Amino acid sequence: MEAHERPVERIDGGDLSCARLLILLRARVAELDAGSVVHLSTTDPVAPIDLPAWCRITGHTYLGVADAGPPPVYAVRVSGSPVATRPDRPWHPA
Repeated sequence: MEAHERPVERIDGGDLSCARLLILLRARVAELDAGSVVHLSTTDPVAPIDLPAWCRITGHTYLGVADAGPPPVYAVRVSGSPVATRPDRPWHPA
């Protein structure tokens, strides 16, 4: 690993539903530096739709499938200036 590369952060989303999964992801990326990459594993069948949409809303970058699994693992790069979302609805801007 080169000096400027960060380790990949991992989140096990298990079988969480979309809203709970996004709340978990939102909390984790808030702790990370811009440019960090998160690998999120989940069995949620809607994740390939919800994660790119959430990234478009919040300004994070959806990097796609990192590992087809099972379970599938999706990659997100943390933005330096994310858009805040509502506490109870992580898919709605605050």
